[in-house]
Order: sequence, then C-alpha cells, then structure tokens
Amino acid sequence: MAVVMKGIDVVNAMKEKMVREVEELKQKGINPCLAIVRVGSKPDDLSYERGAIKRCEGIGITCRVFEYDQEISQQELVKEIKNINDDKEIHGILLFRPLPKHLNEDEIKYLVSPEKDMDCMNPINAAKVFAGDSSGFAPCTPEAVIEVLDHNKIPIEGSRVVIIGRSMVVGKPLSMLLLKRNATITICHTKTKNLEETCRNADILIAAAGKARMVTGAFVSEGQVVIDVGINVDAAGNLCGDVDYDEVSKIAGYVTPVPGGVGTVTTSVLAKHVIRAASKG
Repeated sequence: MAVVMKGIDVVNAMKEKMVREVEELKQKGINPCLAIVRVGSKPDDLSYERGAIKRCEGIGITCRVFEYDQEISQQELVKEIKNINDDKEIHGILLFRPLPKHLNEDEIKYLVSPEKDMDCMNPINAAKVFAGDSSGFAPCTPEAVIEVLDHNKIPIEGSRVVIIGRSMVVGKPLSMLLLKRNATITICHTKTKNLEETCRNADILIAAAGKARMVTGAFVSEGQVVIDVGINVDAAGNLCGDVDYDEVSKIAGYVTPVPGGVGTVTTSVLAKHVIRAASKG
C-alpha cells in the first residue's frame, strides 16, 4: 500500500514557521492583512473563504472580506478594487473567479496590483512564473503541490514528471515551477496518444484534468508518486479526485487523498504569500 501524503501534515509544518514570521512582522509594527473580494455568494467561494479565514487568522493574519452584490456594475467594481489596492493596511488581495458573466474579467485582472495579487490573477505575475522569476506570486494550488513534494522529501530535480491537464490554473504554471526545480516535464491532455503508457513512465504523476477517477491502476507503475489535484463530485454526490484512489493506492509508492490532500495546503500557501507581501512593506 502507498504512503498517504496528508495535507494536514504539510499545513502543520508550514504553520509553525509562519506563526514565527508573523510575530516578527508585528514586532516591527506590520500587521499582515488579506482582502478577500467576492462578488455574489457561490457555495464554493464561501467554503474556500471560511477555510482561508480560519487558516490565516490561526497564523495571526487579519482577513477583511469585501462582499459585493452579484449585479455590481463593471465601473463600480473597478472603483472598489482600486480603493482596496490603494489601502496601505492591506498587503494581499484574493479575488474569487470566475466573475459573473456581465463583468469584464480581462480588465479586472490587470487592476489587482501584482504586489498584492496572492493567487496569480494579474498577467504580470503569470509572466514571472513562466520566466522563472520568483519575485512574483505563483497560483496557490501549483505551489501547494510543490510544498507536498518537498515536505515528503520527494526529489524533484532530475525526476520525470507527467502532468495531466494544461490549464493556466494548475497544469501550465505547475510545469514551470517544476521545470525551475530541474524536473523533466511532460504535459498530457485529451489528445495525448498512449496516455496510460506515458503516465506509467513517470517518476511523479500529477492528475489535474478535472475528471473524476480517470487515473486508474493502468496509469500507474509500482512505487510511483501520484499527486491528485482534482476535486470532483461523483454520481453518488461524494467528493473525489481525478485518481481512482482505491486502485492506485495499491500500486503507487506515495499518493495524496481527496479530500485531505493538496487542497488542504492551498490556504497555507495563500497565507505564506500574504506574509511575503507584508515583508516587502
């Protein structure tokens, strides 16, 4: 059976360090503060918001929620975001996406200051990730994958890594973060030929396709490291990942569960970003 890489173990290790860092900042008169900006009240957003507030406040980071009506105009939202940007007491901004269809997200994403953009919404931060420039903020989920690998002492340098999924949310930025750590990357998708064979040849297999339990035992080789980034709801209404956990855990060397894996770590990465932003002053 595979070693289960639980997110909570990573979270606890990160928390210890971050609590110290926040304490040091407060001694200098800096109170790290995150602005959570939400348009409407989608259940997924509210759930993530609760988790983020709990994680951040447990470390000593202040959270301020800016909630706006679903029908807010583009002009009004632009004005509000500019005000939040200009607030010197706020160090980080998390804006929930996607925005309602009547709002122009392409305009909004450039408004969030890159220095306060905690989840890589601004294309300037995305460009920094692709340029290997660590002064920007990478998306929280790909960085959470790196934290899981590092905590479990999985070597990245020289490893063959296969990522299933090519989104700008996970697949592409994660490939850049791993490439910067000298891994050899293969990105797979629905048009990839011999997908199962390609996946079996990896040292580390990362599933981020958004398709429930698509990664079966046929995708996995003995002793492999399998990271499941997917969050899906199956036909029975149960939360599950992109990996068929029951099958894969009998073959792989290491595996992350869903729930309780990578997703658990994302809010800790968010908190880490806020601390970094506050440290820059």
